[in-house]
Amino acid sequence: MSEAVLEARDVGRSFVEGSSTLEVLRAVVLAVGAGERLAIVGASGSGKTTLLQILGGLDRPSRGTVLIDGRDIHQLSERERGALRNRTLGFVYQFHHLLPEFSALENVAMPLLVRRTPVAEARAEARALLERVGLGERLTHRPHQLSGGERQRAAVARALVTQPKIVLADEPTGNLDGANAAAVFELMLELNRERGTSLIVVTHDTRLAARMDRVYELEAGRLLERSTTAPPGGASDSAA
Repeated sequence: MSEAVLEARDVGRSFVEGSSTLEVLRAVVLAVGAGERLAIVGASGSGKTTLLQILGGLDRPSRGTVLIDGRDIHQLSERERGALRNRTLGFVYQFHHLLPEFSALENVAMPLLVRRTPVAEARAEARALLERVGLGERLTHRPHQLSGGERQRAAVARALVTQPKIVLADEPTGNLDGANAAAVFELMLELNRERGTSLIVVTHDTRLAARMDRVYELEAGRLLERSTTAPPGGASDSAA
């Protein structure tokens, strides 16, 4: 594997509930190379979302270290951490989290505007990516005017518009029907190949997980690597 763009070293997360302590994550170790794709599966409540939030700097581990692009994200100030997330990470959630008062174009341009990209350049980048994901005719539509699949495609475009090194996706197809889920996942794989962005996907769908380079399962707080049924060399990418 190439040099890790994201690395977790002995990450643990515990929550105190009354007089007891709940260990959600135990000594998690993970290294993700440039352009690599991996899935994290596990039972509901096993800590998958907690792990993803810690990897993305949205939650702090109780112990351990998370390195993103060689920097310990949890040792940075809030401002530094936000800047690193904006420059390096993209996020896709089960629910799109598009801002309802803005158009698809404005939503996708937003991460670039946050980093003070000139407005014309940000809009041009957003337009190009929306056209790439099949929403070129829906640029001025607000989220409520888009279908569920279209909203999620816009969310994928928003995650990728900054050309991040890593995309963290939490059940990105969990709120879609079968056809739309397959289409959105295929789009994420295509953009992963085109842009070389590493992809970490939390999913309950074992068929989707099997198309990734590696599959991990969270069980009793520990992250265990499982075999994938995808043939070597990514040949499975040709079918949805």
